[in-house]
Amino acid sequence: LEAGGAFSTSAPHRDRVIVKSLLTGEANWIIFPEGCMVKDKRFVEHARYAVSCAGGRRPPHTGAATLALRTEFYRQRLRRLATELPDEAEHLRKLFGIEDLTPVLSGKTCIVPVNITYYPLRAKENALSRLANIFLGPLAERYHEELLTEGAMILEGVDIDIRFGRPMETGECLTCSPIEQDIFSQKRIDFDDRLPSRQAMWRESHRLMQRYMAAIYEHTTVNHDHLFASLLRSLPFNRFSGDDFRRRAFLLASNVALSGLYRHQSLESGQVALLTDDRHHKISEFFSLALETGVIRYDGVDFIKDPAKFSSSFDFNRARIDNPIGVIANEVLPLKVLQREALLTAWIPAPIINLLVYKRLLRRADEEFETDYSTFFRTGESKERDIGRPYLIMGRSRKMGVVLVHGLLAAPRELSELAGYLGKQGLWVVVVRLKGHGTSPDDLALRSCDDWRESVDSAYAALRLACKKVVLVGFSFGGGLALDCAARIRNVAGVVAVCPPLRLQDFSSRFAPSLDIWNKLMTAVHYHKGKREFLEIVPEHPDINYHRLPVAGLAALEQFMSELEAQLPRITTPTLIIQSQGDPVVDPEGSRLLFEQLGSPQKEYRSFDFARHGILLGEGSDQVYIAIGEFIEKIRGIP
Repeated sequence: LEAGGAFSTSAPHRDRVIVKSLLTGEANWIIFPEGCMVKDKRFVEHARYAVSCAGGRRPPHTGAATLALRTEFYRQRLRRLATELPDEAEHLRKLFGIEDLTPVLSGKTCIVPVNITYYPLRAKENALSRLANIFLGPLAERYHEELLTEGAMILEGVDIDIRFGRPMETGECLTCSPIEQDIFSQKRIDFDDRLPSRQAMWRESHRLMQRYMAAIYEHTTVNHDHLFASLLRSLPFNRFSGDDFRRRAFLLASNVALSGLYRHQSLESGQVALLTDDRHHKISEFFSLALETGVIRYDGVDFIKDPAKFSSSFDFNRARIDNPIGVIANEVLPLKVLQREALLTAWIPAPIINLLVYKRLLRRADEEFETDYSTFFRTGESKERDIGRPYLIMGRSRKMGVVLVHGLLAAPRELSELAGYLGKQGLWVVVVRLKGHGTSPDDLALRSCDDWRESVDSAYAALRLACKKVVLVGFSFGGGLALDCAARIRNVAGVVAVCPPLRLQDFSSRFAPSLDIWNKLMTAVHYHKGKREFLEIVPEHPDINYHRLPVAGLAALEQFMSELEAQLPRITTPTLIIQSQGDPVVDPEGSRLLFEQLGSPQKEYRSFDFARHGILLGEGSDQVYIAIGEFIEKIRGIP
């Protein structure tokens, strides 16, 4: 450690060495926090920063502030004495062993607040703790706890966010009269002398400490655990449902995104998975930790919170083992904006929470379309706004809703006639816009299957808050997305896939204008996935579909299909597969194979005698509408 530049707190002449190197600029110093500051994370008490220690609560040490102020004190004193009392200046130069005063006199002393946030914070048995137990025997609680926590970080992985605050100049802290009198004093002042202004220096060091402590914790990188722990702490009632907590967590995450707080990268993208399948395991891992440590318990219907876990004190050396949720909540207590949002979100009545989430999801879909349309609009290529805009048809009853998902290169207008038909049946209908569609191919080239899942999940989550049951209906690639959603999300009432491809190879060469173009396209997908290439195509509905196909988009499609095939056996909800017998784009054998792999005991395959792919538009499409409507009516009758 010493070879790497570390300096022991017990080293002789520690302060003089640090001050001298700061004066000359030969070294900058990293002052690590006190050990007790990283244990229970209880930083704030009565609006002031405080830490826990063996003797109770006390203000944090002011070592960094004191060293910075002493450095700047001697810098300003040398600057003054160099012209007015050169002999005394020479004495100080020799005292600190300074060869050249030029950098000393021209420099300044600053404190840079640095925040390091670890995520996730978990203390668990690991290889390091087991090895220590084997070779060293039972360890003291302090070392055991540190091995569990730091060992898990090293061996199981942890995200480390480091943020630097604005440098704080310390010269402005030395302007009070007692300190200036000592700076300008013509008496000899050695390094260890007690200054007449020591009380003023003590006050300034405490003020400076409070300032940089505030700056440090303002730069905390907020993550999902912070949101969940803060929300759980703020809930006014101890009993709550999992679905209600997820909705509140989603709303809190959405509001925090607008707050200006620093956020973990996992909070930078859409959070609809909190409402649907929790595919990133954020909620499930938090609940598992909370259940394991007794912060909550489950009675088969609801969760019950133990409020004592957030208020009572706990063993200092076991805080991160026995009550990690409390530690996580404490870490963001200084973030007043977050605490205010968490408290407000926790106290809003459940029906209003549902309404707010519903409106937020629909509004976000509209806002995303408007932003994408403005960003990627291409004159002569982009269609009118109404072709690509997502929309909602409100039904007469809240018993049943339908999410419609269009195909690749298409737009919501592709499903307008089917949407109108279902709307006349009294159903709620949301017509999804898949990200990258309804704008221009340049937009689609930037999208991935995760973006498309997010689009479908958002529509499902919104409609699930308005209707008792929700059925997913998708055309072509949209049918694959509907099936994917049904495989991941419980409570999907039913799913309809119209002309769905199973694999990329199920798209025929007639998807492109010639076999030569198709072969080039397949080669581009498999060997040049990273390129931003476009191939001209002849769409079935040129007034709706793109005329250029981004190779990157097709590569994302291939990835999605390979993932979907493995998920088909997980679909247990009632399923209807509809196929055009003469489909020139999707091989009917592929959709038949897809049907056979479905895990649902209630599945149906219907074939229609058409010689086109787009059977939801044009002559005879009403037959398909009737089949879909009948299927939905069957689901409506299922208890």
